[in-house]
Amino acid sequence: MAHYARNSLFEFEEVMELYIGLMSGTSADGINAVLVDFAKQVPDVIATHYKPYPDTLRTQVLELFTPGQNEIERLGKLDILLAQEFAEAVNVLLEKTAIKKNNIQAIGCHGQTIRHSPNTLPFFTLQIGDPNTIAALTGITTVADFRRRDIALGGQGAPLVPGFHQHLFSHLNIKGLVNIGGIANVTLLNDKNILGFDTGPGNGLSDAWTQKHFPQHNYDANGAWARKGSVVNNLLTQLLADSYFKKLPPKSTGREYFNLAWLEKKLGDTQISAADIQRTLIELTSITIVNALKNYLNAGEILICGGGVHNQLMLERIKEFAKPLEINCTDKYNYHPDWIEAMAFAWLARQTINRRTGNLPSVTGAQKSSILGGVYFTH
Repeated sequence: MAHYARNSLFEFEEVMELYIGLMSGTSADGINAVLVDFAKQVPDVIATHYKPYPDTLRTQVLELFTPGQNEIERLGKLDILLAQEFAEAVNVLLEKTAIKKNNIQAIGCHGQTIRHSPNTLPFFTLQIGDPNTIAALTGITTVADFRRRDIALGGQGAPLVPGFHQHLFSHLNIKGLVNIGGIANVTLLNDKNILGFDTGPGNGLSDAWTQKHFPQHNYDANGAWARKGSVVNNLLTQLLADSYFKKLPPKSTGREYFNLAWLEKKLGDTQISAADIQRTLIELTSITIVNALKNYLNAGEILICGGGVHNQLMLERIKEFAKPLEINCTDKYNYHPDWIEAMAFAWLARQTINRRTGNLPSVTGAQKSSILGGVYFTH
């Protein structure tokens, strides 16, 4: 494979190994695109781009999270529309550099998860954003559909990022990582089996509750609304009693489970102010993340990434509950927390292209490790 290196004028020599990672998570707010050089042991982020979903497209995505009418027609059209968004994100990303598309080894596209059901037979997971369209519109080989091979091998299909966390931080004395998107997940690093699993809701419930009461806002910026409320202990106890939090890993979940319907069923007819509920949801996410960590760790440094790091209240509560664990953001080690997951799918594409395994059975519960995804060549 051709490798290229960058100097200050974006001229290239034979030393770089370039991949693009595309990620849209359970928050379904947009696309993170990142260009990564894997030529050295420690990956180098060359460029990044964030492309928000248009409001109408995001609404269509959210509507497909739950069963509805005419699903096949809506899914088929959205599959193409999302692919067009992914491809545009790639093209804009490359425009920020002098790098030509034929210098990119491959795109790793997570796709947009619209259904994740690893616990009800037959097990399945579904991410859309047609890779044929992405490859055609970018002219770059595209790797996609990473999760279903793990499901076929009896695994949860998620999380897939722990292998990359190991690759990225193995040279440091890091004990674990927390990614807070719509759903939160943890990676526990040690010398033996790496563990990783979804802890439960990340930003997803608090975002949905915010949108219900303030339709013009997609999220509660910095937890400002939640700060106006108080934790309702009886409600918190009821939420924490959900069976998912007691389940042992391997385990994964999604917005199919932790959504407004789940919350409203828990609320029943209780009369609680909306701000108090929002504050309680922040506490729920913080406690369930820390409980997951403390089940396996009693000391060490934990790094946090994902959109949740921008919720200052959530970060404060996690740090408080986690003591004596030390909590820091990944930017302490010069990796911006917004781009870690997209980097992971660039790395997973590299694993696939080089015929290397991408999943960790100790994390997902799969029968064995496997090469993941399908490769969509341009010629």
